[in-house]
Amino acid sequence: MTTTRRSLLAAALLTAFAAPQMSSAAVAAPRPATASPAEVPAPATRAPIGTKTLHLVDTSRPDPWKPAAGNRELMVSLWYPALPSAGPKAPYASKELAKKFLGSEAAATVRTHATLNAPAAPKARPLVVLSPGFGMSRLTLTALGEDLASRGYAVAAVDHTYEAPVEFPGGRMEDCLICGKAGLPVIPNRAEDISFVLDRLTAPGSPLRVDRDRIGVAGHSIGGASAVEAARTDRRVKAAVNMDGNFFSEPTTDLNRPVLLLGAQRAAGEAENRDDWERTWRHLTGWKRWLDVAQGGHLTFTDAPWLVERFGMPPNLPPGSESGAFGTLKADRATALTRTYVSAFFDRHLRGVPNPLLERPSAAYPEVAFLK
Repeated sequence: MTTTRRSLLAAALLTAFAAPQMSSAAVAAPRPATASPAEVPAPATRAPIGTKTLHLVDTSRPDPWKPAAGNRELMVSLWYPALPSAGPKAPYASKELAKKFLGSEAAATVRTHATLNAPAAPKARPLVVLSPGFGMSRLTLTALGEDLASRGYAVAAVDHTYEAPVEFPGGRMEDCLICGKAGLPVIPNRAEDISFVLDRLTAPGSPLRVDRDRIGVAGHSIGGASAVEAARTDRRVKAAVNMDGNFFSEPTTDLNRPVLLLGAQRAAGEAENRDDWERTWRHLTGWKRWLDVAQGGHLTFTDAPWLVERFGMPPNLPPGSESGAFGTLKADRATALTRTYVSAFFDRHLRGVPNPLLERPSAAYPEVAFLK
């Protein structure tokens, strides 16, 4: 895996979000937290949504990063259209995971909009699988997952074990085992994880009713590159979104599936990040768009902007990395444009509903530029 400025930033962000035990000398000055209640940004509609957590074991392969652990284990969050229910809303994170990932238990107080274990609405839904960035928990894609569910999608966000802190049933916590190790086949391994999740969610007895002909994958950072790889290796994946993830190497085969590249600072930023996407761009032979958010940062497409706005900057964010991480875009705009463009893409390619947002620049979202 080639070392780039973007991958170095990702490593720095992992240190900031997942290693609060480091010396306070490296802590950036926090932004002041707001006094408003801690809540995931409201989804696009008020339709009831539910959520479940799955612990999946792939008995067909050993864990690639820790073979001694046995079969590959994954934790998955589901969000889905639900029947009305008076049950409790799901917690954003446990106290243990919040402290492990963000350095304090504060995020455990965040309110979500999904009812825990609510009964699913009785209709097969298009499925979107979400893959987080390297070192980042699946919880950082909650706002996007809830929003897609409110629009009628079934959604599954995957934690890739030993690539971030992951909490398993019973409170067992597995740390990032491969963080800081270069040259590992992270992207193809994640594509295998995604295919295994599809196997389970499309099989008899699945906790969701999934339309097996309408499946998409989206991811952030290396999760975005993995989403495109999953579309390349698994014919069930009909469309893929890469949110600011470098591919690190040029593909050896073309991909004739719809792909959205949604990036930040790639028009005027580091040439190596533009070049990374250029190498893959010429191998995308289906419908494709390359959109850029010049005011955004690498974490614009995750929950990080509104978490920082609410709780302040995480400990240990290296000095000088804030601009690359967050840009200057406000949290509400970051969430809005991410949700709007990702859902427009899947509406078009999984539901056949066109949207002019994907054809030309929009006055409603002047932050988003069409590069290709």
